[in-house]
Amino acid sequence: MRFELDDDQRDFAGALESLLANADTVGAARAWADGDHAPGLKLWARLAELGVTQLAAEASAVEVVIAFEALGRHAVPGPWVESAAYLPVALGHEVAGIATVALPPVVPYALDADVADRVYVGSDDSIDEAEVGEMVGSVDRTRRLFHVTGVSRLAPLAPRPPVPAFDLAVLATAAELLGAGERILHDTVAYAGQRTQFGRPIGSYQAIKHALADVRIALDFARPLVLGAALGEVPASAAKVACADAAYLSSRTGLQVHGAVGYTQELDLSLWLTKVRALVTAWGTPAFHRARVLEGLVG
Repeated sequence: MRFELDDDQRDFAGALESLLANADTVGAARAWADGDHAPGLKLWARLAELGVTQLAAEASAVEVVIAFEALGRHAVPGPWVESAAYLPVALGHEVAGIATVALPPVVPYALDADVADRVYVGSDDSIDEAEVGEMVGSVDRTRRLFHVTGVSRLAPLAPRPPVPAFDLAVLATAAELLGAGERILHDTVAYAGQRTQFGRPIGSYQAIKHALADVRIALDFARPLVLGAALGEVPASAAKVACADAAYLSSRTGLQVHGAVGYTQELDLSLWLTKVRALVTAWGTPAFHRARVLEGLVG
């Protein structure tokens, strides 16, 4: 089966890429990590105007995937999965402003609860307003995690079943991983063409070429699973596993090719390296999603 975007979807992807490419997303991410949310909130408002926050309620999962791959490719900070993927489906309507949610034990903490207008905690059959507790450290400094405690029950509890909402959040996370993995590969290929060793660009050496080719293949094999999951042909968990593996391979290879400079926080690449490491286990660990795929196969 061939998965191709239609003209409207390609136009949306182009508009989104143009907006993010001309925004200082790296600066916004670094400021967000330091507790300065102003640049990130301005970017959030611009993306909301483009309709990103409405996609889960008004568009198809394909548009959601397009948006979240771009968010991952540009390291856009904020609780996007929670506010623009999970909650609109779980609550049955678009979320006004910024919201976040925890779903223990799979999603134990609420992302960016300090900046959200509304904070929730959910379970298999309910979603409650929550009280925010202390912050928990993350390997990705742009992901500010918080303990939350349910304080009041909402009614109705869940106009739609929770599984579609969870699967859309998983799929959005997979798309973010795919975008981040693509960005790391792009920047690493560019670096390999510029960095010289023994009078030659390091990208001319076979070992580097093969390592980068392995990443290209992994990302290319993961992409159809994401699009397939968006069309309902593939389990969202399968897409998450494939994208997590591919993005993690991209991050490891990117770090190795960059050498010692790759370990520095000052290098912009670090934003994507740490983001991938955090997203691999966000909205369910690889083991959790492999178990879901296995359960779907054997009942």
